[in-house]
Parts: sequence; C-alpha cells; structure tokens
Amino acid sequence: MTITTQQVQELRQKTGSGMMDCKKALIEAEGNMEKAIEILRKKGQAVASKRAQKTASEGLVLTRIAGDKKSGIIVEVNCETDFVAGSEDFVKLANLVADKTAETHPTSPKELIENNQVVKDNLNDVMGKVGEKIEISRLAVDKIDNGLVVDYIHPGSKLGVMVVFNNTGNYASELYSLGKDIAMQVAAMRPICVTRDEVPKELIDKEIEIYKEVSRKEGKPEQILEKIAQGKLNKYYQENCLIEQAYIKDNSMSVGDLLKEFNSKNNSDVKIDHFRRFHLGDENK
Repeated sequence: MTITTQQVQELRQKTGSGMMDCKKALIEAEGNMEKAIEILRKKGQAVASKRAQKTASEGLVLTRIAGDKKSGIIVEVNCETDFVAGSEDFVKLANLVADKTAETHPTSPKELIENNQVVKDNLNDVMGKVGEKIEISRLAVDKIDNGLVVDYIHPGSKLGVMVVFNNTGNYASELYSLGKDIAMQVAAMRPICVTRDEVPKELIDKEIEIYKEVSRKEGKPEQILEKIAQGKLNKYYQENCLIEQAYIKDNSMSVGDLLKEFNSKNNSDVKIDHFRRFHLGDENK
C-alpha cells in the first residue's frame, strides 16, 4: 500500500521519531496510525534492551523546590553522549522526570517508572528516537516541617546540590541566601558528610592505617605513629566535613563559623541536617 507524506508527517508530530522510522513503521502497520505508534514504542524498548550494557554517563541533574521551600527533589537522568544530553527531546524528558518526581515523591527510579505510564512511555519514545541508552539513574526526595530546602545547579546541569536545614523557626527567609552559598560550597568542595561524627568508622580506620604506613616508610618511630595519624585525621576532617571546611567566600572562617554567626545574630539554632550532591558519573550512585 502507498504511505503518504501527510501520514508520515502526522506520525512524526505524534512521536517525534525520524521521517524514515515513521515511514517504515507505517508500512509495517499497513497505514494504521495507532499500530505504527506502538511499533515505534517497541523500537524504543528494543533499543533499551540492545544497549543495556552501554555506559550512560552523560545527561542532566535537575532539582525542584516547593513554593514553601519545605520540600525538594533532585534527579539524575543519563544518556550516552553529550550531544543527546543537549537535545530538545532529552531535555524535555529530563524535565518531565523532575516534574513527576516532585509531584509523586517516589522512593526510587524504578517506583517512578512503574507507577507513571507517562514517564515510562516518554522514556521509551526518546530512546527509540535517539538510539541511545537512557536511564533515570537516581533520585532523592526531601521533606522537612520546621526547616528549609535549598538547591544549587551548576551551569550546564551536570552537577546539582540540595541542602536541608532544620530548626529554622521564623528565620527561613533570612537563611535562604546563606543556604545558597552553602549549597555552592558543597558543589565546589565535595564534602562527604556534615560533621565528623558522620564519617563511617571503616573509612576512618582506613585513613589511619594509610597515615601510619606512610609514617613508617618515612622512618618515624612506632610509638608516635598513632599521634601522627590523629593529627592527619584532623586535617582530613577539615577537608571532608562540611561544617569544618574553610568557607569558599572567606577562608578565614569555616562553614560552622558562618552558621554560628547567623545563629548568634538571629538568636536561632539552625543546623544543617544533611545534603545531597549529584554529579554526573559519580561512582556512589
């Protein structure tokens, strides 16, 4: 049967797929538009299956913060190439994922996809169109009643941060600007936790062993290795714990000093509850 240019254009408008893909689907479907759409969707699923072992390390990190700033979400949507990451179809998909995550507050990408047909269909459609593996690699949702959620997206949307403050009381609006600065601090300085109490014991033990071994090789006496290691560990805390890091806008003070200054000025007891830092290709997904 003859497939008209008008039919191909109509299918292309409905699916966003390429002209040749639309024509082939219509021929296979014998001109049936709904069946052709289904064929193109299945093509998207086939692409996903075929490219399952491929690495999807490009993409976008996006956030959404509620109007009252008491909740927020952060998502990472990946593809294989930077070219696709900048395409209109992928950007639309990533924003759809962020919007639906903000609406439904899923606990995992799997839950989002399984419970949201719109996300599932769009994911398959875009995969079929661009011919790359696309995945929602991770997401997080934060909600806090007596607190504030602040975000920061680095230009290019390959790095995003969300910081949650608690005990904000009536000072959430005054804290917002400072919160943005602290979110930028997390983006720039890559802390692993808020305070030293949160550093995993196995990580501390590993660091101490490394410090001791280095000192042994330098010929230091065995009886002082522990003291040397503890001194180096304090330096480790200062570099990796957000509260102890030098503030990027004024390295004469720490982030903890900055927060103390705010609390002293406002007679408040604001604390950093936790933060999330999503960077494309992170190994700790």
